[in-house]
Amino acid sequence: MTNPSAHTDVHSEHGALRGEHPGRATNPVIKVDDLAWLEFEKPDLSRAAAFAGAFGFETAASTTDELMLRGTDPGAPCVLIRKGVRSAYIGAAYSAAETADVLKLAEVTGHTVRPLPESLGGIAVDLTDPSGSAVRVVSGTHRLPELAGQQLYRFNFGHSVERTNTTQRPPREPARVQRLGHIVLQSNRYLETLNWYLEHLGLIVSDFLYYPGQRQRGPVMSFIRCDRGTVPTDHHTLALTLGPSNRYVHSAYQVCDLDALAAGGQYLLDQGYRRSWGIGRHIQGSQIFDYWRDPDGFLVEHFSDGDLFDCTLEPGWAPMSASGLAQWGPPATKDFLGLTPGRASLHELRAMVTALGGDNEFDVQRLHGLMKVASS
Repeated sequence: MTNPSAHTDVHSEHGALRGEHPGRATNPVIKVDDLAWLEFEKPDLSRAAAFAGAFGFETAASTTDELMLRGTDPGAPCVLIRKGVRSAYIGAAYSAAETADVLKLAEVTGHTVRPLPESLGGIAVDLTDPSGSAVRVVSGTHRLPELAGQQLYRFNFGHSVERTNTTQRPPREPARVQRLGHIVLQSNRYLETLNWYLEHLGLIVSDFLYYPGQRQRGPVMSFIRCDRGTVPTDHHTLALTLGPSNRYVHSAYQVCDLDALAAGGQYLLDQGYRRSWGIGRHIQGSQIFDYWRDPDGFLVEHFSDGDLFDCTLEPGWAPMSASGLAQWGPPATKDFLGLTPGRASLHELRAMVTALGGDNEFDVQRLHGLMKVASS
C-alpha cells in the first residue's frame, strides 16, 4: 500500500537555511527574457525531420544542410539542426529583453557582437559557460507568425459541468508543440556554472536539490528561471545538475494539455519510437511529463501544466531522490536515469573515473551521494 505522506519531505516549499546560496546574483550583467532555441548537429537530417514531425514540431525551413523546427507560438524557431558527421548538442540561445543588453554583455565579457544569418535575423554575442557549453544571447531575430494550435477540449471536473450531450474523442496524432520550455544540462563544475548564469544572464533559482546527508556541502541541482520582475515565467528555463561529465541531459517542449500529450505519445509508439519515461507529474515545476528518445539518442520531453513564478519567490530546498522526481506516474526508468547498459552509460562511467582524478566539483563524497540517489 502506498504511503500517503511519502512525498511530504521532498516538496520544495522548504526554504534556505542561514548562509545558504541565495539563488540569484546581486547585480547581474543583464537579465535575459527567455530561452530562444537549441542547436544540434546530426548526420541524417531526413531521419531527424521524420521524428520531429511525429513529435509535433512544424518545419520552419529545410535545406540539405540545416533543419529549422518551430512550435505553434509566434517567435523564432525553437530547434536548429545542422548536418554534421556525428550527433552532438551544440548550445543554447537566449533572447535578450533589448538590443542594448546584447551590446552590454559583449562589452563586459570582451566579446564581439555579430549579425546572425539572414534566415534568423538579428544580432548575437557568443559566450561559453564554465562547463564548455556554448551560450548565445540574441536580439532582433525574425518573428515567425503564430500557427493554428491543437484543439482544446471542455472538461467536466468533479461537479463542474462544462460539456453535455457531446463526447471527448482526442485523435491519436502528433501532439502539436507550442514552444521550447527548458533545457537540462549536467556539469562537473556545477556551482561555478550556476553562478555564471546568475551573474551574466540574470537567471534566478526556483528550487535547489541536495544529496541526502550532504546539505552542508551545498546544492547539486538547481531549477532556474528567467527574471521578468512581476511577470510570471516558467519554473525553470534551465536546470543544472552536478555529474561527472559536461553534457546535455534533455530538453522540454510544451503541448496544450494532457490529452494532447497522451494521444501524441500513443502516436509516437505507433510510429515505432521509444518512450524513456512517463506519463507522470513532476514535483519541482509540477509539469505533466512524457520523455522520449529521438533516433540519435537525445532525450526530449513533452510537458503541460507547469508552474509559473514571478521574481518574488525565493528558492525552495529539498533532498534529491529518484522517487522524488514525480508526484505520480511509473518509477523513473533506468533509461531516464542513464543506467541502461550501452555506449552512453559506458561513457559516463569513464567520465566518473576521469572526474574523480581531476580539478572539478565531482569528488568521492559526491559520487556516493549520486549512487544513493540512483538507488532511491
